[in-house]
Amino acid sequence: MFERIEQKKNLLDQKRPLPVHTVKSIRESILLEWTYNSNAIEGNTLTLSETKVVLEGITVGGKTMKEHLEATNHKEAILYVEDIVHNKETFSEWQIKNIHQIILKGIDEQNAGIYRKENVLISGAMHIPPDFMLVPDQMGKLLKWYHEEGQSLHVIQRAAILHIVFVKIHPFVDGNGRTARMLLNLELMKHGYPPLIIKKEERLQYYNALDKAHTTEDYNDFYQLVSEALVRSLDVYLKLIK
Repeated sequence: MFERIEQKKNLLDQKRPLPVHTVKSIRESILLEWTYNSNAIEGNTLTLSETKVVLEGITVGGKTMKEHLEATNHKEAILYVEDIVHNKETFSEWQIKNIHQIILKGIDEQNAGIYRKENVLISGAMHIPPDFMLVPDQMGKLLKWYHEEGQSLHVIQRAAILHIVFVKIHPFVDGNGRTARMLLNLELMKHGYPPLIIKKEERLQYYNALDKAHTTEDYNDFYQLVSEALVRSLDVYLKLIK
């Protein structure tokens, strides 16, 4: 299923260590694109160029403080994920809550990093998340699956399933999508893959693939979406280091 991606990753690995300035420029570009697209999927109206200046510390007129914080928080969450990877930390529930806390910092302090204490619906989806009382137990089962059965899977499949099941549980009142995409990339980055970016234009395809996975347990559409996004990221590196 992932042979094409493995071939591209092997080509990239053969070129390591990569030129310092190339890595720096790609990282800055991915950080911006990831922040812009992940927030845009959730309804943030900052454009790509507006997101860039916000991340540089400039206020954009006509945009809400929440939208500014969503951008700066997302960048901070990426830096935290990079630290986890750099320090080779074991995946934990603590990390999940920390990522979420950063994403909602200054936006919803009451719920940042805290599992929901109420029931919710996912707008436009057929799947209904579990009762809030079941969230801690289901998150525990997700972590157990990750550390046991999940380790026998290909890393891309494991990362995709982690995202799918996390969103199915919908453990937080808000910020689940951004957190899920952080967890997806955290798992990939830990194994030497570049972070992938699900684009704003793929929003409907992304939501449909998730809902299909949640209601029919057919994960293939989501695997395909993730694979295509990962190929795009690998191609960015390969194009610049030829």
